[in-house]
Parts: sequence; structure tokens; C-alpha cells
Amino acid sequence: MVKLTWLSFIALMLAVVPKTNAQFGVCSILGQTPPTAFPVCGTSKFVQTTVPICGSKEILVPGCSSQGNAGYFDKNPFWYKFTCFQSGTLGFIITPNDLGDDYDWQLFDITGHSPNEVFTNSSLFVVANWAGTYGLTGASGSALGKVQCASNPADNVPTFSHWPTLIKGHKYLLLISHFTDSQSGYTLTFGGGTASITDTVQPHLKGVGISCDASNIFVKLNKRLICNSVAADGSDFMIASGTSSIVAATGYNCGNSFDMDSVQLILDKPLPPGNYMLIAKNGTDANTLLDVCGAAIPAGEQIPFIVSTLQPTPFDSIAPPACAPDVLHLVFSKRIQCSSIAPDGSDFTINGSSVVGIVSAGGSCDGGLSNIIDIKLSAPIYKQGSYQVKLVTGLDGNTIIDECGQTTPAGAVVNFTTADTVSAKFSANILYGCAYDTILLNNSGGASISQWQWNYDSAQTSDLKSPMLVYSQFGDKNIQLIVSNGVCSDTASAIVSLDNAIKAAFEAPDLLCPADKASFVNNSTGHLISWDWVFGDGTSDFGQLPPDHIFPKNPMADQTFTVSLMVEDNLGCRDTATQQVRALHSCYIAVPSAFTPNGDGINDYLYPLNAFKADNLEFRVYNRYGQLVFETQDWTKKWDGKLNGQLQSMGTYVWTLRYTDRDLGKKIFKKGSSVLIR
Repeated sequence: MVKLTWLSFIALMLAVVPKTNAQFGVCSILGQTPPTAFPVCGTSKFVQTTVPICGSKEILVPGCSSQGNAGYFDKNPFWYKFTCFQSGTLGFIITPNDLGDDYDWQLFDITGHSPNEVFTNSSLFVVANWAGTYGLTGASGSALGKVQCASNPADNVPTFSHWPTLIKGHKYLLLISHFTDSQSGYTLTFGGGTASITDTVQPHLKGVGISCDASNIFVKLNKRLICNSVAADGSDFMIASGTSSIVAATGYNCGNSFDMDSVQLILDKPLPPGNYMLIAKNGTDANTLLDVCGAAIPAGEQIPFIVSTLQPTPFDSIAPPACAPDVLHLVFSKRIQCSSIAPDGSDFTINGSSVVGIVSAGGSCDGGLSNIIDIKLSAPIYKQGSYQVKLVTGLDGNTIIDECGQTTPAGAVVNFTTADTVSAKFSANILYGCAYDTILLNNSGGASISQWQWNYDSAQTSDLKSPMLVYSQFGDKNIQLIVSNGVCSDTASAIVSLDNAIKAAFEAPDLLCPADKASFVNNSTGHLISWDWVFGDGTSDFGQLPPDHIFPKNPMADQTFTVSLMVEDNLGCRDTATQQVRALHSCYIAVPSAFTPNGDGINDYLYPLNAFKADNLEFRVYNRYGQLVFETQDWTKKWDGKLNGQLQSMGTYVWTLRYTDRDLGKKIFKKGSSVLIR
């Protein structure tokens, strides 16, 4: 028997997608729904050559779902699941086989939650990118923002979002969705960041259970292993002694998942009571059982087990409660008959640090049997405390009965503890300065908080309880804090406004005619308390807006004055702006009666002088034959005595000048002549 590799197994599963799936839009292939997500090894590359057409369930995208009528759905999805084994940041890249495809994605933290809550619980959101831009997408440390909303491809919205910060021990789901039904697959690779999502725990045999009639062996594994690593003929295992042989094997729930936590071995005949040894070995598929990263249970590993006469299943185990638990999960070595569990929870009582009651109980039943009984409490337990659950005879007249018909005696107890809920609420104390501001952040701690994860400026992080942030660029700062005590976590965000930026700015006329007054516009910003105007002519003013200013006149030459404004705010910070104002000695518009275009730098051009206030100007020059040799609507463009690059002859030239006087609004027409002299 040839065993498929993990990736080839995925490819085979995709190759057999029924066409009816596309017709009815039902996501039924493994990996298409949150509960059947692909288990991820951090070193693996996922190659999806085909994405089945199915969906869509609505996805809640905080910060995006309320924008317009944009809908977010798990259209044509694949889901991936992983656990964080070392806290830190996580990077990954989704590379479309056709770079003209647009893939979207969203990451969820489902710790303590059912995978299907991703459709209803917005608090599970971690980071996402739903941009309509084509090409590569993923999470990167250089990207800005933890979410990009839906967009037009032409908007070129970034396809990378800032990589998430994962928490050790938390479980995550990654959704990859494709907006259209036309696509050619993609490759998903993980890399970058400081988090580890690769389980370094080696797979081992954890325990052995026996069916009531001793004809089946149930092998419990220490971690989830890959379903297709089980040899169907049971040759991955052998019994060291005894008269029974293993003839078949199947992974638990492998019809609905890629991985399993236990294996059922079928014997050719029941084992008699006695002591036995189960041994793992390389089967006909050439390996033992494998985890998602390809690590194998060591060949030759042994685990003893006992086949004994039937005994009641003990009441001795409870799963560690989640944060603020309102449901407790009782775990049993043998499956319990669901019909023996009193629905009102009267098979159990609870006592402890606070008063809490039991309102119902039930199992996760498969074929009427369950290894777990869920106890629903009357209210969540928010505080740290110690509690005891006791098994009693319920109102149904019995305690609980296992799959072999044995009744667990009343009176047994299990103990558990709860953790305080935590608060990520934080304070931000601002120390204002002129060159930079300092923000002192602090979380009050308490509730045994042991982890602080600050995210700010989109790309900066800190794990200190009270970090200090220094900014030389002022404005609004987005700050987020995630806290955890190992059981409970909380997130808080705030915008801290550094509103003490100061800038001196003003508007002044560039040019002034002799009769003009200079008017100023103060555009300075900040919490200003003083203004110091210096006009460059020996005068000054201290008003927020000075009166119109008259600069000294020089009838013989233009003058340039440097005007400055220095502002000061309530912190004593200062800034200065300067601008030059040119005071003209004349604004009288006239055309010279002669010019000498000989290149000596003196009177080389013919043009209307001082036409600073001439609007809609039109200047034309004609030769003695009435031919137009020059025209312009810009008075600074001058005639150099040439036509089409050729020097024109000396003599008299007629000119016309039309314009509108800016101050009077009056249209002016002038006509005259000038002599070209060489």
C-alpha cells in the first residue's frame, strides 16, 4: 500500500469535488468550513490548485462591515487552523497562481470558542485584508493597519496588512476567500515574524481503552495526527501477547476532519482479561502515525493496557475552564450513555468560592454516547476561585451510566479553579514638549495579568506593562493593548491626540506698487499666545493680524523687504516664517520709444514696462508694411527684434497695447511707435 503525502492528499481531495457542490453552493469538502480546517505546520507550503465554488456565509469585519453596502462573505473559502506555541508576530504570503486573481483573508482567535462562531462573534477578529487589488497578499511587518476594507482594483489599496501578534497557547483560524468564481488557485506559505506555529512536541501513544466486549481497542494520542497516516489494515500496531490480532484500524472522526486524536483498532476476536502491551510499528504504508509536520510516533513505542472485568467509569476529570466559564466540560475515560444524563443537570452539584448553580447538562453525543458531559452554569464565573463538582443521583433516578452499562457511584468529586477576568483599560499621560512629546502608557494590571502587548503606529510593539512612547511628529496616535493572564484576555484601543504642533505661516503680497498698502493673512496654527511681526523696514507689530502696512518708497529703484512672523504657544515653543515683499519704484505702464537689441544688456528688448497691474494684456508689434512681427499676452515676454529667428531691419515699428487696469477695472488701449536701433 502506498501512502499519500499530506499535500498530495489535499490535491486528491480537491480533484474529486462533486459538480453538484458548485451548482448548489454547498461547502462540503474538507477544509471548506471552520470545523474541518486544514491543520497547519509552520514550515509547510499549501498548494491549492483548485478552489471549489461554494458559500457564502457572512463574515464580520470590524471597521469595514458598516462601510456602505459592502458585503463580506466566505465565498469559495478554504480554512486553516493552527496553535501558537511561542508568542510573537506572524507573517504569511498568499501567492495566486494567476497574479490577476484577488484573494482575501481574515484571521480569527477562536481560543475557547466553537469554530463556527467566526460567523457571529466579531470579537474573534484579529487581522484581515479584503482589498480588491490583485496579486500577492498576506501579513507583513512593513504593512500598515490591521485591516484593509473592500475596494476597487483601480484604487490600488495595499494587499498586505500588518502582521498579527499571536499569544502562546491560543488557537487560530485563517480564512482565505476568493471574490469571483474564476480563479486558478494559490500557494500559502508562512514565514517572518517571531511567533511559532510549529508544534515541536513529538507524537506518542497516550492511552489505551477497551470496548465493553474487548473486541475493539481505542488508542488515545498525545496530539492530533493526520488521518491518512493510519494504515486501514491496522498494521501500524501489534499486540505483544495474547490470542487476538488486529485486523483493521480507523481514525476517529476522520470523515469530517484532516486530523484525529484517537484510533480504533478492530480485533479478530475479543481479548480475555489480563495484562497486555500495544506496540507501534511501521505498517504496510511504511510508517507509523504522523503529525502535520511529518513527525512520527517512534516505531517500537509501547504502552501497557489491562483488560479487566467491567467496572464503573470513574468521575475524576474536568477540562481546564476557559475565561469566565459558563459551561464546564467533564471528561470520562469511557463514553457515557447520553440518555442517562439528567437534562436539568441534577446529576451534579457545585460548591466553591462563589455561589453558582447548574441549570442543564448534556453530552456531545455520537451514536447516543459521549466522552464529555457539558454542565451549563446559572452564570459565568468571573473571579478567581476554587470549586468542586460532585456527582449525585439526579431527578431521573440515577447518576450516569457508561457505554458498558455500568453506573458511576454517587459521591465522587472533581476540583477545578477559575481565573479572574482581565481589563486592558489603560491610561495615557502626555508630557508635551517643543521638539517631541512623550506618552506614558500604563495598565493597572491586577487579575494576575502576565502579558501585555502594545501595538502603536501600526508597526511598533511593546511587551512592557508601562511603556514610554516618544514622538517628534505630532497628531493622532492609535494605540491598542492586549492583556492576558494565561486564561483570560482583553483588548482596548484609544486615540491619543498630540495637538500641540505649532507652525508659523502667513500670506503677503509679492509685489507692491508705490501707492499700495500690504495686507497680511495669518495662517499660523497651534495653541498660540503671541505673535511678533517684523517688516524689514525697521518697524514691527505684536498683533495676531497686523494692520495694512505701508513700506518706504524709493522713486529711483525697487526695494525688497524681508517680512518675518515669529509665533509662540502656551508651552513657550516658537516657530518663525519669512517672506519677501518687493516694493516697486514705479507701476506706470509705458512702452519705450526706442530699443537697441545688440546684446549689451542695456535696452535690448521692446515690451510694456511696469505692467504689474495689467490684466488681460495684449501687446502687438508691426513693421512698416503692417506685418505682425511679435505679440504676447504676458508682459514679461519681450520682443528681441527678430522674426522667425531672423534679425529685423532698423527703423520704426508700430505697437498696440490693450489691458484692464486692475485697480480701476477700466479697459485701456494705447498705440505708439518705437525705433529699432542697432
